[in-house]
This record gives sequence, structure tokens and C-alpha cells, in this order.
Amino acid sequence: MVSGRHALPSRWGKLYREIAKFGMVGASGFVVNLAVFNLVRTLTDWQTVRASVLATVVAIMSNYLGLRYFAYRNRDQEDRNSRRKELTLFLLFSAIGLVIENSVLYATTYGLGWDGTLATNISKFIGIGVATLFRFWSYRTWVFRTTAGGRTAESRPEPVVPHPQPALSGSWENT
Repeated sequence: MVSGRHALPSRWGKLYREIAKFGMVGASGFVVNLAVFNLVRTLTDWQTVRASVLATVVAIMSNYLGLRYFAYRNRDQEDRNSRRKELTLFLLFSAIGLVIENSVLYATTYGLGWDGTLATNISKFIGIGVATLFRFWSYRTWVFRTTAGGRTAESRPEPVVPHPQPALSGSWENT
């Protein structure tokens, strides 16, 4: 168990590692999202927000796999029912994130009339950023929860190893 002066750095270290893993998955999802969005916009005559929704859905599927099997692989996944609940919550919060992300794009495209390639990509970037903050909070709080007892495999305490006491030197030991 971590105690005293090492407890806070250990907790921060775990949070930093979690943010880094979430960020790596998110970065790949970001690339997938923008690539699909621009590909659909280039190859079809779909409206901006429709193309964005499709791209977001593809990125959500990609992100679930990355989060489940990389970032949160040590979190609660005991049985089929808990996995189904996890997926249901993931899709629910992802749908809310989709609405947040595409609301920004909708507002700039149809509210401000910014429908050029650069403008839509900047709007999508901002929308993804805002939605990512929501997703990080909701996924770690509700979807990829810790196991019973509040621990993940990463947060289990390390066994206590006793340190040998140094032998005292002197003549009184032998008496």
C-alpha cells in the first residue's frame, strides 16, 4: 500500500498514464474521424453534418476497441452482462459526444455559413476537442469502472517486503 509522501505522486502517475493511454486512442480516433469525414466529403455530395456523423460513428467503433483492449484493459470485465452494460453505456456517452461534436459543426456551417474545407475541418477539430473532455470524464466515471473494491489490476497494492535490519556491531551482542 502506498502511504505518506508517495501516495500523491502515485495517484498522479496513474492519472497521467490513464490520460496518456486515452490520448493515444483518442489521437488515432481523431485521425480516423477526420480521414473518413474528408473522404466522404470528397467522394460524395453528402451534406457536411451527415458526413461528420458517419465519420464520428466510425471513430467511435475504433475508439471502443482501443479503449477496451488498450487503455482500460484492466478494468471491470468479469462477465457477459457487465460487458453488455459497458458497451451500452459507452454507446450512450459516445452518442452524447457525437451530438456535442456535431453541434459545433452544425452551428458554424449552417449558423455562420462556414462550409469550406478549412472551416469545416477547424469546426470539427473544435467539436472533437469539446466532446473529448466529456468523453474522458464519462468513460472513466461510468463505462470503464474499477472492479469491486475500487481497484484495477494496475492499482492493486504491491506486497510489503520487509527490509532486513542491519546487524549491530559491538561486544554486547555476544553476551
